[in-house]
Amino acid sequence: MYKNTITHYAAKILVDVMFYGGILCLFAVPWLSTRLSFLLNREDSSFAYYITAIILFSSGAGAVYILFNLKQMFQTLLSNNPFVEKNIRCFRRMAVACALIAAIYTVKCFLLFSYATVVIVLVFSVGTLVCLTLKDIFKQAVYYKDEHDWTV
Repeated sequence: MYKNTITHYAAKILVDVMFYGGILCLFAVPWLSTRLSFLLNREDSSFAYYITAIILFSSGAGAVYILFNLKQMFQTLLSNNPFVEKNIRCFRRMAVACALIAAIYTVKCFLLFSYATVVIVLVFSVGTLVCLTLKDIFKQAVYYKDEHDWTV
């Protein structure tokens, strides 16, 4: 049987810390948005404030949702049963969340352009493709595992 290593537990702890830290950051969005709109030095700072707040909150919620799905996947990994339907659903949901975040920042490119926004769009677009590819790989692995279980 496969043995869990310290790396598995360290990664799970890191995902947990990032998940709960992300929730705290979501609660801090109004304060952060005020600071960011002030730093942008826009004439219409209320516009920049609301756009920044909406973008930060919606993309932050998507990131927390991705981390929640990773937490669920780590549960199956640490129980030595990673090739299950639950992980396929998690990958699909993470792909949708990555696509939504990429779409949010694509819209942001037209409202408040920055080169970092373009990089974020590219990163989350690639993340969508990676999640969809891993979903299909896990789907095939679950199929092979089920076939093997029925054979034995």
